[in-house]
Amino acid sequence: MNCIVADREHVKQMGRCHQIGDTLWLAMSGSGVGMRFIGRYLEISIRGGYVAERGEPDGNYARVAVYVNGTRIRDEMIDCPRKQLTVIDQTCPGEFEIQIIKLSESAMSVIGIEPMTIGDGDVLLPLSPKAHLVEFIGDSITCGYGVDDEDSSHEFSTATEDVTRAYALHTARLLDVDYTLFSASGFGIISGYTDDPRRRLAEQLIPDYYHSVGFSRDRFPGGIDPTKTQWDFGKLRPDAVVINLGTNDDSFCQDTLEKQQEYMAAYERFLCDVRQRNPQAELFCVLGIMGQRLCPWMERACENYIEHTGDRRVHTLRLPEQDGSIGYAANYHPLERFHLAAAEALAPYIKKTMNW
Repeated sequence: MNCIVADREHVKQMGRCHQIGDTLWLAMSGSGVGMRFIGRYLEISIRGGYVAERGEPDGNYARVAVYVNGTRIRDEMIDCPRKQLTVIDQTCPGEFEIQIIKLSESAMSVIGIEPMTIGDGDVLLPLSPKAHLVEFIGDSITCGYGVDDEDSSHEFSTATEDVTRAYALHTARLLDVDYTLFSASGFGIISGYTDDPRRRLAEQLIPDYYHSVGFSRDRFPGGIDPTKTQWDFGKLRPDAVVINLGTNDDSFCQDTLEKQQEYMAAYERFLCDVRQRNPQAELFCVLGIMGQRLCPWMERACENYIEHTGDRRVHTLRLPEQDGSIGYAANYHPLERFHLAAAEALAPYIKKTMNW
């Protein structure tokens, strides 16, 4: 048997990944690895962060899926310090496409992919990159909050969060592109979700953390905080960036003009930040799946940005709004059918704009 590190020589690293020693750490929704395996035996060791080591009263451990040739063969909650997953074990060698995808978001928990065990003579190679890369920046909608739980009265759980069923990854599949996500439930531009519009939730702002590997209350080994770990934007150069932020801000803004204008101004500043870090990308600003009250202010922010900078590579789109006629997922989040409707609106818009 041989041990193979999940480095770029052997795997395709998907999303914001962070190497510490011989372990590849994942935080954000949708982060993972893709590889071509040729051989008889493959075992993957997945390590939990501090949350898995110490226990989590609410059970919000990281959720991870393993795919073989496009079929999900394992769906695991990393509720202990380490899990050994046998992926391939057969007498005759074969060739397989393997993917490991973190289904749940970074805020609750992180995972590490330790050196993988393969048989003598077996081979691991990275999957080939696709022609284009799209980054999605968002909140719980982008994370796939509650999409596996079609009971609107239920609250958040990482066990029912599945980014592969949300609009971002559906859009990526329709476009046949690689993807990377930076998203966190409850986060906004000027306020996170609040049940009292008199109370701003200022600690849950995507612009404050976009520069990092990922916002998380969990920790990498040695107490390393993903939130304070700088992301190297040179590692991933998206051709397009999709920003879907405002749903949580609306809980704070409501119909107050002053707050809506504040959101507009902060949105424009965030566009400047995203452009600085992604000078090559077209920017797509979208909103509306869970309410469209702030859509005009998002659109004005983009108009102001274009006017002030002369940068016309910014585009806006109102996504279809869920109407509840066929129900909701947990905590009134969108069902996969609404995610698909959003992807079916967004993908052709990106494709036409980018001339793909």
